[in-house]
Amino acid sequence: MGERRGLVLVVEDEPAIADLQRLYLAREGFGVQLETDGRAGLAAARSQHPVAIVLDVGLPTLDGTEVCRALRAEGNWTPVLFVTARDDEVDRVLGLELGGDDYITKPFSPRELVARVKSVLRRANGPGDRAVLTVGAVALDPDRRSVVADGAEVALTATEFDLLASLMRRPGRVFAREQLLSEVWGYAAAAGTRTVDVHVAQLRAKLGAASPIRTVRGVGYAVDAPRG
Repeated sequence: MGERRGLVLVVEDEPAIADLQRLYLAREGFGVQLETDGRAGLAAARSQHPVAIVLDVGLPTLDGTEVCRALRAEGNWTPVLFVTARDDEVDRVLGLELGGDDYITKPFSPRELVARVKSVLRRANGPGDRAVLTVGAVALDPDRRSVVADGAEVALTATEFDLLASLMRRPGRVFAREQLLSEVWGYAAAAGTRTVDVHVAQLRAKLGAASPIRTVRGVGYAVDAPRG
């Protein structure tokens, strides 16, 4: 199984184009949720915590620029790739000024779309994304996919590794279970959050006393460096 890349929200009202986007993104390891109008897309962006949004500009009920404007006004900076049938520089500039991360015009190659999504995610993750991550007595090496706790290497499954990496990349940040489902499994929230709890319990058992994972009751999980 390839590396999990997280959930991409595709908001597109043309079924043939939406299916093509879903197919090519899924081939690259992304989970994909499809919505066909702006209001449903905005609700999904708020509830499903995608790692990226592929957002058609010309949508029913609420156009793509308004969806992006609403998200940015709420402080939601999920990477957005605008898709439009209009090859107009004014439209393109407006979309980027509203907080879009990139812009692609129909007709486009599905492979180019996937490449653009990967590109905005790399930029969002920043240049240090592949550095060794250390929290307390736990060190995680993304390139070697290895974890050391209290000086001893710990054997983790691929899912356990990806879950720990998601938490350790942003120490101190509290993640809702739904966010972790999106980032690690590529699932929508409807898939159920119990699986997150089970994997966290497995991680804690393997990391032992060195485990930096903290439960935030009623919300989710965070990792914290030990005090003192």
